[in-house]
Amino acid sequence: MGVFCVFSANYFPNLGGVERYTYNLAKKLLEKGHKIIIVTSNVFQLKELEENNGIKIYRMPCINLLNGRFPVIKPNKRFCVLLKLLLAENIDYVMVNTRFYIHSFLGVLIANKMKVPSIVIEHGTNHFTINNKILDALGRIYEHLITYWIKKNKPFFGGVSEACNLWLSHFGIKSQCVLYNAVDIDEITFLRSIPAKDYRKEYGLTLDDIIVTYSGRLVKEKGILNLIQAVQNCCINNSGVYLFIAGDGDLYSYVNDLKIKNVIVLGRIDFHHVISLLGQSDIFCLPTEYPEGLPTSILEAAACECYCITTIFGGSKELIINNQYGEILPDNKPSTIESALNRAIYDRGLRVQAAQRTYERLSAYFTWDRTVETVINLFRAEV
Repeated sequence: MGVFCVFSANYFPNLGGVERYTYNLAKKLLEKGHKIIIVTSNVFQLKELEENNGIKIYRMPCINLLNGRFPVIKPNKRFCVLLKLLLAENIDYVMVNTRFYIHSFLGVLIANKMKVPSIVIEHGTNHFTINNKILDALGRIYEHLITYWIKKNKPFFGGVSEACNLWLSHFGIKSQCVLYNAVDIDEITFLRSIPAKDYRKEYGLTLDDIIVTYSGRLVKEKGILNLIQAVQNCCINNSGVYLFIAGDGDLYSYVNDLKIKNVIVLGRIDFHHVISLLGQSDIFCLPTEYPEGLPTSILEAAACECYCITTIFGGSKELIINNQYGEILPDNKPSTIESALNRAIYDRGLRVQAAQRTYERLSAYFTWDRTVETVINLFRAEV
């Protein structure tokens, strides 16, 4: 049994795919008998050092750039105290989630100083973007520089999908493995058996009504506005189609203020409620143009046996391998989304059969047991 130190620039209570990946990876390693340390950024001004459910958490002081999306380590006196304590830990392996943070660079530096193996896990499939041409151009320069510095420390590299590994080649990096993003199917099955809420009853829907669900950040690049327009168009000929939106973000106030009859905005809801909603949904749609790695929301929807519609961006096509498993859209134009929704809405057999195939594929390849086994085998080979 070993001590795994996982660096993740953002972590709970911030909600996102990387945060859930970090938590689930840590939880599964803990179940296998390993000791877990998570090093993150103190975005929410919480305790600097604490133990939570058997996981030791270091929260480094930081400057919260981009509303906390890009925390930058603040090298002050408190940082030095925490760093000294961290270096005194008997760490055997270092894992770094995402490549482009100063926090990530710190992770590989510490691994080198402690002479222990490390792996950097890629979660994206294109350059980080904030939808500003000048800042995005500067960001690309920064990303190449920090990647160069990280490479100099000679960690392993892996991605949460094959698409991520392909993106790493843009930086001249050859990945050693795929550490698939995954789900805990047993946990999701249990939560589905005790739903937190009956959404159809709550909103007066019948069993014949079609629930389309979106869960995730409400930002333009995730395609939420295009999805709303597509659903509105579907409702012209079928008033029994409803879009449920779970999440918050930059567009939350705008989306909530639209007050569209068949669009129900739930805001940010907890994991149990998300699973309950997905378990009662017919279709899940993520019309993203964001450089996704392998979206957690797609995996959760597949685990709840939803028919999944998403785009070609990122690694979703590694789960939804053809149109017998769901639908991968070539773009996220409202008309493209509308056509896919209509195909699924009017063909229940298609939905049910595809959802079952996707669930079986998910159960075989996208579980935390399988991902953790890959992690352990990689480090054992190094030792």
